[in-house]
Amino acid sequence: MSQIIQRFSVSYEFPVSFTRHTFAVENPVLCDLLRRAGNKEHKLFPVVDADVLKNHPHMLDELEEYARCHSDTINLILPPLVVRSGELCKNDPQEVQEFYRLTQDYKIDRHSFVLVIGGGSVLDAMGYAAATAHRGIRLIRMPTTVLGQNDAGIGVKNAVNFLGRKNYLGTFVPPYAVINDFALLQTLPKRDQRAGIAEAVKVALIKDAEFFDWLFDNRQLLAEFDEDAVAYMIRRCAELHLHHIATSGDPFEYGSARPLDFGHWSAHRLEELSHHDLRHGEAVAIGIALDSLYSAQMGFISTALQQKIFTTLQDLGFALSHSAFTQLDIHKALQDFREHLGGELCITLLTGEGQAAQFNEIDETVMQRCIDTLLRDFPAH
Repeated sequence: MSQIIQRFSVSYEFPVSFTRHTFAVENPVLCDLLRRAGNKEHKLFPVVDADVLKNHPHMLDELEEYARCHSDTINLILPPLVVRSGELCKNDPQEVQEFYRLTQDYKIDRHSFVLVIGGGSVLDAMGYAAATAHRGIRLIRMPTTVLGQNDAGIGVKNAVNFLGRKNYLGTFVPPYAVINDFALLQTLPKRDQRAGIAEAVKVALIKDAEFFDWLFDNRQLLAEFDEDAVAYMIRRCAELHLHHIATSGDPFEYGSARPLDFGHWSAHRLEELSHHDLRHGEAVAIGIALDSLYSAQMGFISTALQQKIFTTLQDLGFALSHSAFTQLDIHKALQDFREHLGGELCITLLTGEGQAAQFNEIDETVMQRCIDTLLRDFPAH
């Protein structure tokens, strides 16, 4: 027997830009990103979330005018692909198949660019489509939600749902670039404005005590969606997520530990049980409350910290329980999460403010008691 061990490494780099009014003719961000691939004309194919177009009816006109004024850099391919919003575009293969058809018709190749403008689900589904067409078309993400700008839109994961399982088909492919345009957030419904803040609470609790203190101190401003407070929250949350991806030693998640999934083992299941009545961020907020209470019950954190977390979440406007809790099978949800991780069960729990550890076992009796407590003390609506 003989054997050859093949070993090589690939370095990834992509910019995450923070701006306002990307398609204002004088804004250089998009052109500068394209020029990173060479000072020439680049094909740019826009894919847009249908709800975003409803809230920004002049967006495509602005993009067209921007491309006309920068025709030495942008060859805008029209008409765009307009994608249905939310989980629908991840559940139904129609959107991905239409993407494949149009990129073939428009002769979009690996040296072209796809600009995906939308919420987290649209970014997920179209990111998966871009990663699998031609084995990878250059993707520029333009998240239009808080959750997209501080978490889902800046990472390396893309996915669609399959056979009733969330994110069952997916890839780990970094984008070419990300543009976080704060101006797009002002037209969001209040629920969507609030929902993404849950991911900031999550990453602060496990990574940065100072940031969690800032969230606590500024919770009223964030609840009112103050522009400056929201902009700082998004940028700091994005920094922490990006730093983890770059330094964790496991950006493509070959292992089972996923500390950034704190609060998520129950959140994923609650989303499904609520038939997606719960936004992802709302479910994560409940998951954070549950796992924080469990951490306190197990003696990992103080009751004072647990109460500070609850106060932060409530004052931001989050509910701490939901009627779907009554249908939650803890054992099955944990096993589904273990399968989702692709290895042994690995649950992130708090050990202090800004500190966390991984646990391979959960006391299901104590966890059920925590659920009962949340349902009793914070009745579901």
